[in-house]
Amino acid sequence: MQPALRAALPLLLIGAAPPPERVIRVGETIAATVAGVPARILVDPGAPSFALVSGEIATRAALKPGPFALNYLVGPVRVPGRTAVVRVDFGRGVVRKRIGWAERPYIPGVDGSVGPGGLEDEVIRFVLRAPAPGERDHTLPMVDGGGLFGGTIGLFGQVTVDGEPVRIRFDLRRRENLVSAGFASTLARVHDGRLADDRRMVPIVFGVERPVRTLTLRRPLAIGPLSVAAISVRTTDFGNAEGIRAEGETPDPDEVLVTAKGKRDRRGDRLSIGTDALAACSSVTFDKRAKLIRLHCA
Repeated sequence: MQPALRAALPLLLIGAAPPPERVIRVGETIAATVAGVPARILVDPGAPSFALVSGEIATRAALKPGPFALNYLVGPVRVPGRTAVVRVDFGRGVVRKRIGWAERPYIPGVDGSVGPGGLEDEVIRFVLRAPAPGERDHTLPMVDGGGLFGGTIGLFGQVTVDGEPVRIRFDLRRRENLVSAGFASTLARVHDGRLADDRRMVPIVFGVERPVRTLTLRRPLAIGPLSVAAISVRTTDFGNAEGIRAEGETPDPDEVLVTAKGKRDRRGDRLSIGTDALAACSSVTFDKRAKLIRLHCA
Protein backbone atom coordinates (compact mmCIF):
# COMPACT_ATOMS: atom_id res chain seq x y z
CA MET A 1 0.00 0.00 0.00
CA GLN A 2 1.31 3.45 -0.88
CA PRO A 3 2.30 5.72 2.08
CA ALA A 4 -0.31 8.33 1.10
CA LEU A 5 -3.07 5.71 1.16
CA ARG A 6 -1.89 4.34 4.52
CA ALA A 7 -2.00 7.89 5.97
CA ALA A 8 -5.50 8.50 4.62
CA LEU A 9 -6.96 5.22 5.92
CA PRO A 10 -7.12 6.19 9.62
CA LEU A 11 -8.86 9.44 8.64
CA LEU A 12 -11.48 7.52 6.68
CA LEU A 13 -12.06 5.17 9.59
CA ILE A 14 -12.41 8.10 12.00
CA GLY A 15 -14.87 9.82 9.68
CA ALA A 16 -17.01 6.67 9.54
CA ALA A 17 -17.12 6.21 13.32
CA PRO A 18 -20.64 6.40 14.79
CA PRO A 19 -21.44 9.41 16.97
CA PRO A 20 -21.08 8.84 20.73
CA GLU A 21 -24.21 8.10 22.71
CA ARG A 22 -25.53 10.22 25.52
CA VAL A 23 -26.94 7.82 28.08
CA ILE A 24 -29.88 8.92 30.25
CA ARG A 25 -31.47 6.72 32.87
CA VAL A 26 -35.26 7.01 33.06
CA GLY A 27 -36.25 9.76 35.47
CA GLU A 28 -32.72 11.16 35.58
CA THR A 29 -32.13 14.91 35.53
CA ILE A 30 -29.04 16.59 34.11
CA ALA A 31 -27.12 19.57 35.46
CA ALA A 32 -27.83 22.55 33.21
CA THR A 33 -27.69 26.32 33.22
CA VAL A 34 -30.36 28.71 31.96
CA ALA A 35 -29.02 32.24 31.38
CA GLY A 36 -26.26 31.31 33.85
CA VAL A 37 -28.64 30.01 36.54
CA PRO A 38 -28.09 26.36 37.60
CA ALA A 39 -31.06 24.07 36.97
CA ARG A 40 -31.88 20.36 37.09
CA ILE A 41 -33.51 19.48 33.77
CA LEU A 42 -35.39 16.23 33.13
CA VAL A 43 -34.53 14.71 29.75
CA ASP A 44 -37.76 13.00 28.75
CA PRO A 45 -38.52 11.33 25.39
CA GLY A 46 -42.18 12.27 25.80
CA ALA A 47 -41.43 15.97 26.36
CA PRO A 48 -41.30 18.65 23.65
CA SER A 49 -37.94 19.37 22.01
CA PHE A 50 -38.70 22.95 22.98
CA ALA A 51 -37.27 23.21 26.52
CA LEU A 52 -39.73 24.26 29.22
CA VAL A 53 -38.51 25.61 32.56
CA SER A 54 -40.37 26.40 35.77
CA GLY A 55 -41.57 29.88 36.62
CA GLU A 56 -39.10 29.89 39.51
CA ILE A 57 -36.13 29.36 37.18
CA ALA A 58 -37.49 32.03 34.81
CA THR A 59 -37.66 34.48 37.71
CA ARG A 60 -34.20 33.64 39.05
CA ALA A 61 -32.73 33.97 35.56
CA ALA A 62 -34.59 37.28 35.03
CA LEU A 63 -35.92 36.05 31.69
CA LYS A 64 -37.56 38.75 29.59
CA PRO A 65 -40.39 37.41 27.40
CA GLY A 66 -40.04 37.91 23.68
CA PRO A 67 -42.79 38.54 21.10
CA PHE A 68 -43.73 34.87 20.70
CA ALA A 69 -46.24 33.54 23.24
CA LEU A 70 -46.67 29.90 24.25
CA ASN A 71 -50.11 28.30 24.36
CA TYR A 72 -50.37 24.62 25.29
CA LEU A 73 -53.70 22.78 24.98
CA VAL A 74 -54.38 19.85 27.31
CA GLY A 75 -57.80 18.75 26.11
CA PRO A 76 -60.02 21.82 26.62
CA VAL A 77 -57.58 23.44 29.09
CA ARG A 78 -55.36 26.19 27.69
CA VAL A 79 -52.09 26.85 29.51
CA PRO A 80 -50.60 30.22 28.48
CA GLY A 81 -46.88 30.80 28.69
CA ARG A 82 -43.99 32.93 27.50
CA THR A 83 -40.82 32.37 25.52
CA ALA A 84 -37.38 33.95 25.19
CA VAL A 85 -34.12 33.25 23.40
CA VAL A 86 -31.43 32.71 26.06
CA ARG A 87 -28.07 31.05 26.58
CA VAL A 88 -28.49 27.51 27.87
CA ASP A 89 -26.10 24.66 28.57
CA PHE A 90 -27.42 21.11 28.71
CA GLY A 91 -23.96 19.73 29.41
CA ARG A 92 -22.50 20.11 25.94
CA GLY A 93 -21.55 23.79 25.97
CA VAL A 94 -23.45 27.07 25.89
CA VAL A 95 -25.82 27.64 22.96
CA ARG A 96 -28.60 30.13 22.27
CA LYS A 97 -32.06 28.55 22.25
CA ARG A 98 -35.65 29.64 22.54
CA ILE A 99 -37.18 28.21 25.72
CA GLY A 100 -40.58 28.56 27.35
CA TRP A 101 -42.11 28.82 30.79
CA ALA A 102 -45.56 29.06 32.37
CA GLU A 103 -47.06 29.61 35.80
CA ARG A 104 -47.78 25.87 36.00
CA PRO A 105 -44.76 23.53 35.77
CA TYR A 106 -44.89 21.19 32.77
CA ILE A 107 -43.58 18.36 34.98
CA PRO A 108 -43.72 18.84 38.77
CA GLY A 109 -40.67 18.36 40.96
CA VAL A 110 -37.98 19.44 38.44
CA ASP A 111 -36.63 22.78 37.21
CA GLY A 112 -37.54 22.01 33.62
CA SER A 113 -37.75 19.43 30.87
CA VAL A 114 -36.47 18.86 27.35
CA GLY A 115 -36.97 16.12 24.79
CA PRO A 116 -34.15 14.43 22.88
CA GLY A 117 -34.72 16.77 19.93
CA GLY A 118 -33.66 19.72 22.09
CA LEU A 119 -30.24 18.31 22.97
CA GLU A 120 -27.10 18.86 20.90
CA ASP A 121 -26.27 15.13 20.98
CA GLU A 122 -26.88 13.08 17.82
CA VAL A 123 -27.70 9.87 19.73
CA ILE A 124 -29.55 9.71 23.06
CA ARG A 125 -30.18 6.36 24.72
CA PHE A 126 -32.77 6.09 27.50
CA VAL A 127 -32.01 3.17 29.82
CA LEU A 128 -34.98 1.42 31.42
CA ARG A 129 -33.11 -1.50 33.02
CA ALA A 130 -30.05 -3.72 32.60
CA PRO A 131 -29.91 -5.67 29.28
CA ALA A 132 -31.09 -9.29 29.34
CA PRO A 133 -29.73 -12.22 27.30
CA GLY A 134 -31.19 -12.56 23.82
CA GLU A 135 -32.09 -8.92 23.30
CA ARG A 136 -31.74 -7.32 19.87
CA ASP A 137 -32.44 -3.98 18.22
CA HIS A 138 -35.73 -3.20 16.49
CA THR A 139 -36.01 0.07 14.58
CA LEU A 140 -38.82 2.52 13.84
CA PRO A 141 -38.63 5.52 11.51
CA MET A 142 -38.19 8.73 13.52
CA VAL A 143 -40.23 11.84 12.62
CA ASP A 144 -40.94 15.18 14.24
CA GLY A 145 -44.31 16.59 15.25
CA GLY A 146 -45.16 17.78 11.74
CA GLY A 147 -46.37 21.16 10.58
CA LEU A 148 -44.63 24.54 10.78
CA PHE A 149 -43.41 24.00 14.35
CA GLY A 150 -42.94 20.23 14.13
CA GLY A 151 -39.31 20.42 15.19
CA THR A 152 -40.25 21.93 18.56
CA ILE A 153 -43.08 19.52 19.35
CA GLY A 154 -40.93 16.43 19.81
CA LEU A 155 -39.51 13.30 18.20
CA PHE A 156 -41.72 10.30 17.51
CA GLY A 157 -41.59 6.81 16.11
CA GLN A 158 -43.89 6.12 13.19
CA VAL A 159 -46.07 3.13 12.32
CA THR A 160 -48.92 2.55 9.88
CA VAL A 161 -52.46 1.94 11.14
CA ASP A 162 -55.31 1.42 8.68
CA GLY A 163 -53.13 2.68 5.84
CA GLU A 164 -52.22 5.97 7.55
CA PRO A 165 -48.98 7.00 9.33
CA VAL A 166 -49.31 7.38 13.10
CA ARG A 167 -46.80 9.01 15.45
CA ILE A 168 -45.70 7.04 18.51
CA ARG A 169 -44.56 8.91 21.62
CA PHE A 170 -42.53 7.04 24.22
CA ASP A 171 -43.76 8.37 27.57
CA LEU A 172 -41.44 6.86 30.17
CA ARG A 173 -43.00 8.85 33.04
CA ARG A 174 -46.17 6.73 33.05
CA ARG A 175 -46.88 3.01 33.02
CA GLU A 176 -50.04 3.04 30.89
CA ASN A 177 -50.47 3.64 27.17
CA LEU A 178 -52.54 6.70 26.28
CA VAL A 179 -54.45 7.82 23.20
CA SER A 180 -56.95 10.51 22.17
CA ALA A 181 -60.60 9.67 21.55
CA GLY A 182 -60.45 10.19 17.78
CA PHE A 183 -57.61 7.74 17.21
CA ALA A 184 -59.14 5.30 19.74
CA SER A 185 -62.15 4.99 17.43
CA THR A 186 -59.86 3.96 14.56
CA LEU A 187 -58.01 1.45 16.75
CA ALA A 188 -61.28 -0.03 18.02
CA ARG A 189 -62.55 -0.50 14.47
CA VAL A 190 -59.35 -1.95 13.01
CA HIS A 191 -58.26 -4.04 16.02
CA ASP A 192 -61.67 -5.08 17.41
CA GLY A 193 -61.57 -2.89 20.52
CA ARG A 194 -63.87 -2.85 23.54
CA LEU A 195 -64.19 0.02 26.00
CA ALA A 196 -64.38 -0.79 29.73
CA ASP A 197 -66.55 1.19 32.14
CA ASP A 198 -63.62 2.09 34.40
CA ARG A 199 -63.86 5.87 34.24
CA ARG A 200 -61.05 7.63 36.07
CA MET A 201 -58.90 10.75 35.98
CA VAL A 202 -55.21 10.68 35.07
CA PRO A 203 -52.62 13.48 35.12
CA ILE A 204 -51.38 14.60 31.71
CA VAL A 205 -49.04 17.65 31.90
CA PHE A 206 -49.08 21.09 33.58
CA GLY A 207 -51.01 19.54 36.47
CA VAL A 208 -54.09 18.98 34.27
CA GLU A 209 -56.06 15.76 34.74
CA ARG A 210 -58.32 14.28 32.06
CA PRO A 211 -60.94 11.49 32.12
CA VAL A 212 -59.97 8.13 30.61
CA ARG A 213 -61.35 4.63 30.09
CA THR A 214 -59.52 1.44 29.15
CA LEU A 215 -59.70 0.22 25.56
CA THR A 216 -58.86 -3.48 25.10
CA LEU A 217 -57.82 -4.55 21.60
CA ARG A 218 -58.78 -8.13 20.85
CA ARG A 219 -56.29 -8.03 17.99
CA PRO A 220 -53.28 -6.29 19.59
CA LEU A 221 -51.45 -3.53 17.76
CA ALA A 222 -47.86 -4.46 16.83
CA ILE A 223 -45.23 -1.73 17.17
CA GLY A 224 -41.92 -3.31 16.29
CA PRO A 225 -41.40 -5.95 19.01
CA LEU A 226 -44.22 -4.56 21.16
CA SER A 227 -47.73 -5.96 21.37
CA VAL A 228 -50.18 -3.32 22.57
CA ALA A 229 -53.52 -4.67 23.80
CA ALA A 230 -54.62 -2.19 26.50
CA ILE A 231 -54.76 1.60 26.08
CA SER A 232 -56.19 4.36 28.25
CA VAL A 233 -58.45 6.53 26.11
CA ARG A 234 -58.89 10.25 26.74
CA THR A 235 -62.60 9.82 26.03
CA THR A 236 -63.51 13.45 25.28
CA ASP A 237 -60.22 14.86 23.96
CA PHE A 238 -59.69 15.41 20.23
CA GLY A 239 -62.70 13.35 19.26
CA ASN A 240 -65.35 11.32 21.03
CA ALA A 241 -65.20 7.70 22.16
CA GLU A 242 -68.95 7.20 22.61
CA GLY A 243 -69.21 5.11 19.44
CA ILE A 244 -66.77 2.44 20.64
CA ARG A 245 -68.49 -0.79 21.62
CA ALA A 246 -68.52 -1.41 25.37
CA GLU A 247 -66.88 -4.48 26.90
CA GLY A 248 -69.36 -7.37 27.08
CA GLU A 249 -71.74 -5.82 24.55
CA THR A 250 -73.11 -8.30 21.97
CA PRO A 251 -73.38 -6.87 18.45
CA ASP A 252 -76.84 -6.92 16.86
CA PRO A 253 -76.85 -8.79 13.51
CA ASP A 254 -79.00 -5.97 12.09
CA GLU A 255 -76.83 -3.27 13.63
CA VAL A 256 -76.59 -0.09 11.56
CA LEU A 257 -73.38 1.89 11.90
CA VAL A 258 -73.78 5.64 11.45
CA THR A 259 -70.65 7.54 10.41
CA ALA A 260 -69.99 11.22 9.94
CA LYS A 261 -69.78 12.68 6.44
CA GLY A 262 -66.26 13.12 5.12
CA LYS A 263 -63.07 11.61 6.38
CA ARG A 264 -61.61 12.48 9.78
CA ASP A 265 -58.28 14.28 9.57
CA ARG A 266 -55.83 11.74 11.03
CA ARG A 267 -52.67 13.82 10.72
CA GLY A 268 -52.75 14.52 14.46
CA ASP A 269 -53.21 10.89 15.53
CA ARG A 270 -50.68 9.91 18.19
CA LEU A 271 -50.24 7.06 20.64
CA SER A 272 -48.23 7.35 23.83
CA ILE A 273 -46.46 4.15 24.88
CA GLY A 274 -45.81 3.70 28.61
CA THR A 275 -43.33 1.54 30.48
CA ASP A 276 -45.68 -1.45 30.90
CA ALA A 277 -45.61 -2.07 27.15
CA LEU A 278 -41.80 -1.75 27.24
CA ALA A 279 -41.32 -4.36 29.97
CA ALA A 280 -39.24 -6.59 27.64
CA CYS A 281 -36.99 -3.68 26.58
CA SER A 282 -33.84 -2.42 28.25
CA SER A 283 -33.47 0.85 26.34
CA VAL A 284 -34.95 3.23 23.77
CA THR A 285 -32.45 5.07 21.57
CA PHE A 286 -33.09 8.19 19.48
CA ASP A 287 -30.61 8.36 16.59
CA LYS A 288 -31.14 11.78 15.02
CA ARG A 289 -28.48 11.30 12.35
CA ALA A 290 -30.01 8.04 11.09
CA LYS A 291 -33.59 9.26 11.79
CA LEU A 292 -34.35 6.05 13.64
CA ILE A 293 -35.65 5.02 17.05
CA ARG A 294 -34.11 1.77 18.27
CA LEU A 295 -35.89 -0.45 20.77
CA HIS A 296 -33.47 -2.88 22.45
CA CYS A 297 -35.78 -5.69 23.52
CA ALA A 298 -35.97 -9.42 24.09
